[in-house]
Formats: sequence, structure tokens, C-alpha cells
Amino acid sequence: MASITFKENPVTLVGEEIKVGDKAPDFKVLANDLSEVTLDDYKDSVKLISVVPSLDTGVCAEQTRRFNEEATQLGDVKVLTISMDLPFAQKRWCGAEGIENVDTLSDHRDASFGKAYGVLIEELRLLARAVFVVDSENKVTYTEYVSEATNHPDYESAIAAVEQAK
Repeated sequence: MASITFKENPVTLVGEEIKVGDKAPDFKVLANDLSEVTLDDYKDSVKLISVVPSLDTGVCAEQTRRFNEEATQLGDVKVLTISMDLPFAQKRWCGAEGIENVDTLSDHRDASFGKAYGVLIEELRLLARAVFVVDSENKVTYTEYVSEATNHPDYESAIAAVEQAK
């Protein structure tokens, strides 16, 4: 299981760690309009899944902005940002930030994604910072569980993994 810290304090992750080569687990999250979204909604597409604790924090905001910018160069790749933020807050934040190339999805209701991908922080009911790349056949081709939740992910490695998954 991945071992991470949050503000340098160890935390417990709920769920199984996802590894390269695994079949991507299904999940059920909410879109900004409160409709349910599952992995199947992105079938036949390469997916970059950016996981953040909350869009209303500096590193999470920067991470989402960075992947929004990168999305314009990636072609037919679906870029998802998943957090525990309420769908209304995600929609407001995206509007204020001009985020148009990323689907922001909320795991607040069931923590379905967090449990399925091993990123649910038990003590905080937030998601740990992570990045997953899933190919068009739903095989996981890249994972990064960021060891300190307040640090940035390795953007270059994630983008390179997307390019290889195409």
C-alpha cells in the first residue's frame, strides 16, 4: 500500500493501491451538474486522472491549471480532476479560473473513486494527491501516489505516460 503524509504527518489510505498493468477499477462520481459519472463514460479514450485534496488550495489549483493547459496539446485525451469538493464548488472554481479542458468530478457522496484507487485519506475524508493514466482499454499505464500530499506531482512523467498510452 502507498505510504503518504499530509503536512508531514502520516495518514491512512483506504483501498488497494493501483499498479501499472492493473485493470482500472470502475467508480461513480458526480459531475458539476450532479449527474453520475463512471469510468465507462470515458470508454475508448486515454484518460489522465488528476486527483487532488481540494481545488481551493494552492497546489491543487496549480495542478489543475497545469493539466488544463497540457490538455490542449494532448489531442483526444480525457483529462479528469477528481476531489472531494462539492460539485457546486468545482463549477464555481472552474468558472473563476477559466478551466475548460478538464472534467472536474466530485467524489464527496460515496468516496467511490477514493476507495477504488486507494487514495481516500481516512483521517481527513479527503483524497490524496495522485495521478493515474489509463489507456483506451482501461489498463493502468502510469501511477503516482505523491508521498507528501502538499507537494506537486511529476507533471513531465505523467504527460510522457499519456503520450505513450495514445
